[in-house]
Amino acid sequence: MILLNDTNSEPNPYVRFIIMYIFIALALFLPAGTIFWLQGWIYILIMITCSASFITYLTKKDPELLKARAKTKTTESWDKKLGIIGTPFFILMYILPGFDAVRFQWSNLPLYISVIGFIGMILAIILFFLVSRENTYLSRVVEIQEERGHKVITTGPYRIVRHPMYSAVIVLYISHCIALGSLFSLIPCAIIIITIILRTIREDKMLHEQLEDYKEYAQKTRYKLIPGIW
Repeated sequence: MILLNDTNSEPNPYVRFIIMYIFIALALFLPAGTIFWLQGWIYILIMITCSASFITYLTKKDPELLKARAKTKTTESWDKKLGIIGTPFFILMYILPGFDAVRFQWSNLPLYISVIGFIGMILAIILFFLVSRENTYLSRVVEIQEERGHKVITTGPYRIVRHPMYSAVIVLYISHCIALGSLFSLIPCAIIIITIILRTIREDKMLHEQLEDYKEYAQKTRYKLIPGIW
């Protein structure tokens, strides 16, 4: 069938991709009350282009990583709780900009602020790609992938911080709010960032305990998220 992968009968990543961006477009433009929103369309265009390119790259270069990133069920109870806490604020981060920047214009930010946000988004996406290129174990859930011979990654961005994917995600979320011209969406964004920081702490502790050679790696690469700070 068209909607299924040939190998594991899971939904095709391109189908998930299309469905996801339909919901994102609705979350942005319905609250805005109009389709005439330049920042909204630029945002959609950037994210669709980058996401499609990322899926195509993984399909050709690292299908195992693509399969791992399709996984959404975690075995760690604390990870489930953080996901439950973060989900409503994640939705708010998409809904608020339409109300804030377009319908009611509470923030009323100048265009150059959005330009800065879009630049931040692109930089975060580039970092995410670099991380993905180095780490084939980059699952969306916290786990030790023993069946794939999970090992410590020390190259590329991992030479600078131990969790560069989370660094990229934090920059992407902040840039998302600024690019769409919404200061109010930074409020749910801040709560999401707190959950990411908590997840980083718990995941780092788990890796220390369960992943071979991680302790030695952590001694050499001291910082978790922000070079020179933490």
